[in-house]
Amino acid sequence: MNIKPWIQAARLRTLPLSVSGIIVGSAYAYYQGYSDWRIVVLALLTTLGLQVLSNYANDYGDGVKGTDANRIGEKRLVAAGVITAEQMKKAVIITAVLTFIIALLLIYVAFGKENFALSLIFILLGIGSIGAAIKYTVGKSAYGYSGFGDLFVFIFFGLVSVIGSNFLFTHFIDWKLFLPATSIGLLSVAVLNLNNMRDIENDKIAGKNTLVVKMGLKWAKKYHEIILAIGMLSFMVFLMLIKTSLLPVLLINIPIIMNMNKVNKSEKYEDFDPELKKVALSTFALSLLFWLTLVFLN
Repeated sequence: MNIKPWIQAARLRTLPLSVSGIIVGSAYAYYQGYSDWRIVVLALLTTLGLQVLSNYANDYGDGVKGTDANRIGEKRLVAAGVITAEQMKKAVIITAVLTFIIALLLIYVAFGKENFALSLIFILLGIGSIGAAIKYTVGKSAYGYSGFGDLFVFIFFGLVSVIGSNFLFTHFIDWKLFLPATSIGLLSVAVLNLNNMRDIENDKIAGKNTLVVKMGLKWAKKYHEIILAIGMLSFMVFLMLIKTSLLPVLLINIPIIMNMNKVNKSEKYEDFDPELKKVALSTFALSLLFWLTLVFLN
């Protein structure tokens, strides 16, 4: 079996963005006085599993619908005929099962036998996350084809990732965490928005009614600026509230502002593809800088 196509279909470049919320939530737990390397490792593995699951499901869903036939950027393996739809469907099922098993281990380590109610809530959340990863493009009611992709990315990459990972350590919700959760969520939405701006013409043909298709490229650019600005401002306010260094936001503001400027001037759809990577890596860098700040300056 040639493993190279499966690695390519996993889209490794999307993985750093997926763990950004886990890093932020875990770093703040450390700041609060909670630490458990088992929770960190299992939370990261669960999130990586969900991201690979989502990538496989997207490759399958868009491939069978014909959406990826003339796409810009990385080729999709089902659409290209490198991996058959049946093979990818099996990979989605296997990845979903493995991810759920890791999630169950994470829940057990975090809550043990004593907190059955919390365990049950997180099991349901895990099932919901797996369902959301698959239903983005798979099936007749795929929400990515109805313009709800941005909302789901905000919820799962932002709120669930940051607040949920922190809760695994603390077993309570700190209201201040809604600020960085909003930030990571909106920065993740910005990555999706760039992806959808790049693919707008192809999506129109395929009937994939993303938010960009609905609002048009002009308004999608304004939307992009707004969500990035709110995202960075939210993180800055959070850092001020916990009275720590503003360095992470100040440093990451530089590539984010450059991205805003580039996107505003871009006229060719292929120009959005490199900007997608820049925002994703900037979000990951923000989470790492935040972690380093809390570990070494506090």
